[in-house]
Amino acid sequence: MSLLEGRVAVVTGGAQGIGLAIAETFVLHGARVVVGDLNPGDTQRILGDEVSRAVRCDVTQATDIGALLDTALTEFGALDIMVNNAGITRDASMRKMSEEDFDEVIAVHLKGTWHGTRMAAAIMREARRGNIVNISSLSGKVGMAGQTNYSAAKAGIIGLTKAAAKETAGHGVRVNAIQPGLIRSPMTLAMPEHVWTQKMSEIPMSRAGEPTEVANVALFLASDLSSYMTGTTLEVTGGRFM
Repeated sequence: MSLLEGRVAVVTGGAQGIGLAIAETFVLHGARVVVGDLNPGDTQRILGDEVSRAVRCDVTQATDIGALLDTALTEFGALDIMVNNAGITRDASMRKMSEEDFDEVIAVHLKGTWHGTRMAAAIMREARRGNIVNISSLSGKVGMAGQTNYSAAKAGIIGLTKAAAKETAGHGVRVNAIQPGLIRSPMTLAMPEHVWTQKMSEIPMSRAGEPTEVANVALFLASDLSSYMTGTTLEVTGGRFM
């Protein structure tokens, strides 16, 4: 079953990890996808030249997000789905964290998601339909030591999602969020072994998640299967911190 047949999606941070898995899953289900990333690389070739475009995009810059959305409109004629996924980490204890590292993480995650949500919603309101999926994190639910910047940004995304959902529901636009837990990706695989082991010990299902398992939830939220859902947050955590 092609759940996104004929629809056009934009995915930020879509050149690797969870973002790439989401883009691949959307293409598999019939969507045409525009990926935005600081380093798009071979993403367009991987996804297929006929059904995708890859654009260099700094999500902290409104002009870059605007150009990304314009690519969807000019190349594929619509904007049906927006996935705000781009993210970075700059981990350190609060005592040692620099102001620059705090500001950069907040800018990429929270400001970037705000840019993507508000600019996509403006286009979708005109069409009276559209789905926005924001990628938060379990860190935004419980707070993680060494991640005051990341936890604050990811918690902020939940508040942003709920507020935006209330503003746009009457215009046919749905806004939902996903909170992944420990997912096997380039970012998490770079963790020191003792950190990985500690996180694994907290997961009732006793394994890390795969990017495709987050992508499948994004597919659900982006499709009509979730047609009566907005302002929700779905956890993909293997039961960690439930």
